[in-house]
Amino acid sequence: MLKFSILVLNGPNLNLLGKREPTIYGNLTLENINTILEQEANNLNVVLSCFQSNHEGVLVDHIHEALNNYQGILINAGAYTHTSIAIRDALVGVAIPAVEVHLSNIYKREGFRHNSYIAPIAIGQISGFGAESYRLGLRALVNYLQSS
Repeated sequence: MLKFSILVLNGPNLNLLGKREPTIYGNLTLENINTILEQEANNLNVVLSCFQSNHEGVLVDHIHEALNNYQGILINAGAYTHTSIAIRDALVGVAIPAVEVHLSNIYKREGFRHNSYIAPIAIGQISGFGAESYRLGLRALVNYLQSS
C-alpha cells in the first residue's frame, strides 16, 4: 500500500485552543488534536506534518511548499476560511486534494461564518464535531487518495 504524506494546516487563533471560548471550541489544545491525528495517521499508514500560523502569507507559503511533497492537505484556516482569497487561490494553484475542517458548526454561528472560500474547491468539508472533525477529515482524505 502506498504511504501518503498529508499536510495539516491550522490558521489564526487555533494556537489558543483549550483556552479560547471552550464552550465553542472545546477544552483540547492544538497539541492534543495533533496527537489524536498522529495516532490516526499511524492507523492509516500515512505520514503527517502539522503546522499552525496566525499569518496568512505563511500559510500560503506552506501550501506552495506542499507541491511535490504532500499528496493531501487537511486545513482549518480559522477566520481565513471566510476572508482569504489568497489561501483559496494557493490551494487551487497546487491542485493537491484538500479537506476543510472546523471544530464548530460554522453554519450554526454568525452569518459571516457561513461563507467559505475554501469549500467550493475542497474535496469536502467537515464541521461541528469538535476535534473529531479533524480525525474524520483525515480519514476521508486518505480514503479519497486511496480510491483516486
